[in-house]
Amino acid sequence: MTTVVETRPFDVSVDGETLARLTSREREVLLCLARGETNRLLARRLGIAERTVRAHVTSVVRKLDVGSRFEASLVAFHHYEALSEETTAS
Repeated sequence: MTTVVETRPFDVSVDGETLARLTSREREVLLCLARGETNRLLARRLGIAERTVRAHVTSVVRKLDVGSRFEASLVAFHHYEALSEETTAS
């Protein structure tokens, strides 16, 4: 028996207005996700609790209207340069 799984392509493009809704901390978290950092490492790097990191990740996923942390990291990777510029300018 063969199982066929249908997949849909994921669109990593997000408009500037959507990215602008992210707080500076959420942008920092998103950039860390793009680098593949764990919640524990992210918490240490930013000097916040892991629980707070999880709250930021949840907020980022919701604001970007993506289905997972992984999809958010793909968006971040695609928009890395723009996010980096916004974060350093803040």
